[in-house]
Amino acid sequence: MDFTGKVVLITGASAGIGASCALHFAKLSADLALVGRNVKNLNKIAEQCTKASGKEPLIIIADISVEENIARIIKETIDKYERLDVLVNNAGIVIMATFMDDIKNFDRLVATNIRGPYLLTQQAIPHLIESKGNVVNVSSIVSSVPIPAMMPYCMTKAALDMFTKCVALEVAPKGVRVNSVNPGPVNTELFKRAGFDEERNKGIFAMMAATMPLKKYAHGEDVAKLVAFLASDSASCITGSRYEVDCGLHLGTPVLDSKN
Repeated sequence: MDFTGKVVLITGASAGIGASCALHFAKLSADLALVGRNVKNLNKIAEQCTKASGKEPLIIIADISVEENIARIIKETIDKYERLDVLVNNAGIVIMATFMDDIKNFDRLVATNIRGPYLLTQQAIPHLIESKGNVVNVSSIVSSVPIPAMMPYCMTKAALDMFTKCVALEVAPKGVRVNSVNPGPVNTELFKRAGFDEERNKGIFAMMAATMPLKKYAHGEDVAKLVAFLASDSASCITGSRYEVDCGLHLGTPVLDSKN
């Protein structure tokens, strides 16, 4: 795959899956606009991208849960590159909360995980129509696998999946594709940012790996490669689809084990 001359806008690019996507697209020669809240981390990722591609990415410090930032993100990207080919809606937060917890948890999750991508995609679509570009939403396997301890988070990802389908259907006649990638556990610092210490974070991943059909968990690079494929011309006939990268988690536990 080659993204030479293509402009790729990635939110949540300062860490985790977003950072992996940034580095992978840089290696594929894309022109990058990287959005994030952590200035230090974003600069670090941008430097790595520059080393990988020889091209310096555009850095945009912004929180997509703040509506005033949305138009600025698109404006700065277009001012710099005069086009937009791919939008990767990756930014997201996790809050461990159940149905009975404070509704403010739900509101915070919706603001970042759904409302932000909704508004940013609205602003991006006119430019994507011009370039016949596409959107890749980074959702989650929990959009279809209920976890009561993460109920509001699960709800936002389920909403993002339906957003993907509805927008894909609406903009397909205009030549724009919209797809989602739904990772299972990925070895990032997402749980640390949710409040877990290093020891508990390792314990969670070890426990999850043991329950996976493939007995492992994914890494950021695994997700980034799929995002890039869906954003590429190789996926020109794919839209409104969701792709699990979860080491088989969505398959569940067999009702009847062949060993018994």
